[in-house]
Amino acid sequence: MNKFRIRLFSKHYFHCSIIACLLFLSTGCSFVEKQIHLEGFTQGTYYSIRYYDPQNRNLQEAIDSLLNDFDNTASVYNDSSVISRINRNEDNVCLTDDFIRLYLLSEQIGKQTHGAFDITVGSLVNAWGFGREQRQTMSKEKIDSLLTCVGFGKTSLDQGKIIKELPCIQLNFNAIAQGYTVDKIASFFDTLSIADYLVDIGGEVIAKGNKNGQPWMVGIEHPSKEKEQERQIILRVPLENKSLVTSGNYRKYYEENGVRYGHTLSPQTGYPVEHALLSVTVLHPSAAFADAYATAFMVMGMEASLDFIAEHQDVEAFFIYQKQDSIHTRSTDGFVRLLNQQACF
Repeated sequence: MNKFRIRLFSKHYFHCSIIACLLFLSTGCSFVEKQIHLEGFTQGTYYSIRYYDPQNRNLQEAIDSLLNDFDNTASVYNDSSVISRINRNEDNVCLTDDFIRLYLLSEQIGKQTHGAFDITVGSLVNAWGFGREQRQTMSKEKIDSLLTCVGFGKTSLDQGKIIKELPCIQLNFNAIAQGYTVDKIASFFDTLSIADYLVDIGGEVIAKGNKNGQPWMVGIEHPSKEKEQERQIILRVPLENKSLVTSGNYRKYYEENGVRYGHTLSPQTGYPVEHALLSVTVLHPSAAFADAYATAFMVMGMEASLDFIAEHQDVEAFFIYQKQDSIHTRSTDGFVRLLNQQACF
């Protein structure tokens, strides 16, 4: 899944700052805690982590170690990772706890979305050129052949081993791995009693607590069809104790013979999806769920996604779609309520 940078914004409240200063002068007890900012590179993208720690601990080394361990589990670009070894059909691959949790979580979401989310699409991803292999010449016959290697029902977890019906089945956690990692770092902070933080891995964001008394602010990107065009923010969202993930086809694609092929592939048809939906931003308590749902909704389209959300009270979404030559948006009721809160901050 293509990840889109969700940018962080800092609001400056002049009048509030004056009041805060007056309180400090009059009481002598006000204190603004220092924000710690860590950043680096993981899973083929950036990470940016901001937090407030009463003990002022620098957790860069611990977080980098956590990210490296996860890379050894779920990265298809790491030849020695657990998933790469399974995709090569090696014997006696020892599954990690993270791999088992990812697999079971993916199975759950795959069933919920009736196969719109499917981690067995690895062979399709590679053939279309959105993985680590060079793009192949695609035809109906080629896709029909690849579809025999796709389908969650063709794999199972049995006594700590992944069983495949066919050796050609290739697993790919890319549409959930970054969200899962965001949740892992959030859990790590929770164990350290760090209450205020924002974790961003390639646009997969979770926010807990607040930023010096104000909600963390994140931005949703305008879905420009030009890769080189400067990124513009279409909406700013106050985020507190929630995850926010955006998926879309407007940045990661290729053109061939005048046809644009986006990176979101349908596990049912084997082709890149074609509909008016340009991007979807999902709000959920878990970044892993938000990540997977965002991909599934891009496959399902807006109307089917809205039907799904109506049956799942913990999911909210913001859709950007094209109608004729203009851009339109649509929000679920819970997302609208969140945006309305912004006027109070």
